[in-house]
Amino acid sequence: MDQVRYTQRKCTDKEKIESFLLQERTGVLGMVNGIFPYAVPMNYVWHKGSVYLHGMGSGKKEEILSRCPPVCFTIYKEHGTVTDPVPCHADTAYMSVMIFGKAEKVSDKEEAAEALWKLVNKYMPGYYNNPLTGTFVEKYRSSLDENPVSVYRITPQWMTAKENSVESENLFNLEIK
Repeated sequence: MDQVRYTQRKCTDKEKIESFLLQERTGVLGMVNGIFPYAVPMNYVWHKGSVYLHGMGSGKKEEILSRCPPVCFTIYKEHGTVTDPVPCHADTAYMSVMIFGKAEKVSDKEEAAEALWKLVNKYMPGYYNNPLTGTFVEKYRSSLDENPVSVYRITPQWMTAKENSVESENLFNLEIK
């Protein structure tokens, strides 16, 4: 299990990590693809201790995950640039969480429907009135190639969190004149 080496930045506040995972909107899915890694920015939802992602059921991501499910999913937010009198000591204020695990394709249609409904409500709260059902998931097809939607679950085998929390008055502020 990899640990945060720069221990001054390690975040262990479970409530802060949980809140961060619930509110942030995108992460980067890192996959193993032969000799080169493959990383894709993704919308996600944190639900019941797992990350849920979706896709159109075909394509490079689908192909890689079917062959090699170990992944890293990174969620991060930059808060700004930290000023310092020494130029090379300027830094970045941020929070990040890295989740390591296996991307498992969700085969249970009700679990997939619940995850998709959570995604829909995260990105468009209150827009749709009726929750999604397993039947909807079973029948939903990509307009590109008619493949069924894929839902993946990443349950953390381990997770690391880092932050550089800085007061706003210590952040660089470029005022446009």
